[in-house]
Amino acid sequence: MRLLIVDDHPLFREALGSALRLAYPEASLHEAGGLEAACALLAAERGFDLVLLDLALQGVSGFEGLLTLRARFPRLPVLVVSGHEDPRVMREALHHGAAGFVPKAVDKATLTTAIATVLGGALYLPPGVDGAAGAEAPGRSPDPAARGTPGRRAPLAERVARLTPQQVRVLMMIRQGKLNKQIAHELQVGDSTVKAHVSEILRKLEVISRTQIVIETAPLDFERA
Repeated sequence: MRLLIVDDHPLFREALGSALRLAYPEASLHEAGGLEAACALLAAERGFDLVLLDLALQGVSGFEGLLTLRARFPRLPVLVVSGHEDPRVMREALHHGAAGFVPKAVDKATLTTAIATVLGGALYLPPGVDGAAGAEAPGRSPDPAARGTPGRRAPLAERVARLTPQQVRVLMMIRQGKLNKQIAHELQVGDSTVKAHVSEILRKLEVISRTQIVIETAPLDFERA
């Protein structure tokens, strides 16, 4: 079993790694101090079974880290291990593709249970927090754009789930204020490709401008929502 810990606090990475080594002595543990390092490692080395992700990474806002991992590595389950203990944030994390959520304050037994639950294909939330039972496993439905009631806007999580992985990456860059040329350079695609992605993002999020994209996705920055 290969596990990746993504957290920008070395002491917490060390503590979490120690707990995981006791629980899974034969597991192969890897660490990343930020989102870019995590993505680089996951792209270079295949075969990871689970990512344990802190939401509050430096340079990352709200659920952006989670959405980025889900977009770039959609088949890899992500267990959020966070200092946030707000049930609303926990439920929203699952809605945005997390396979589970555990607060950093939990004991080793609870953490082990969460990992076993996620690796078994189910979703995990702490006892007493509603929202995991009956929820879909991470992934996208064959036709997510077909969800919702005609004439009525779907919830944000449902609209974001309509986006392809590449469109999610473009969305994150739009939220960072980057222009089409900058996005094209980073993704190594043409300007026309970026424009096509932006048009699809507008359509799927049911908005009419880049400014409205930022406004509509503000709840992704849950601390300011």
